[in-house]
Amino acid sequence: MSVDGPNPVVLDGAEWKAYFRNFKRSAFRLEVHQVYTMPAEDETFRSFLAGDSKPDHFNATWHQTIRGNASSGRTMTRAKLVRRPLTDYSRYLFRWAIPGNVEAGEDYRIVDVTEREVDLPIQDFWMFDESTVVHLNYRPDGTQVNRELIESPDISQYLAWRDLALESSVPFNGYRT
Repeated sequence: MSVDGPNPVVLDGAEWKAYFRNFKRSAFRLEVHQVYTMPAEDETFRSFLAGDSKPDHFNATWHQTIRGNASSGRTMTRAKLVRRPLTDYSRYLFRWAIPGNVEAGEDYRIVDVTEREVDLPIQDFWMFDESTVVHLNYRPDGTQVNRELIESPDISQYLAWRDLALESSVPFNGYRT
């Protein structure tokens, strides 16, 4: 987990959601963990594991955000690192979450690191407009601790990680498990 100085700026609630409304050009996410334990997903994740059908309007609010940004010419891109065999959580994302994100307009890419090393950080982050970086900090079990605004990021490093992730990836629809 990152700590940016003695008093990190932790983002939550409306303040955090505003980043997805207020960016001007681009939002990029590096997603490195194989498991995320998100309380808001508990019920749907259990349903997925039980073999239930995906609920109607699954993830509709997020898809509306993606569509709104895409319709105004702003891009949302994500690079997810995966290892085979896929975890149950990754299988949930691949079947229930990612297809809807792609359909809504997110450029969702997969970096398979099963049989190769890619020099990317072990830190999840969002980068907005190639200038603002927010770390997403997690416990080892995938539970999110917080979202931390990095006040003086080395933008050249984050841009290099973004570029490497994109160069090492394939579009979600082109990835075969």
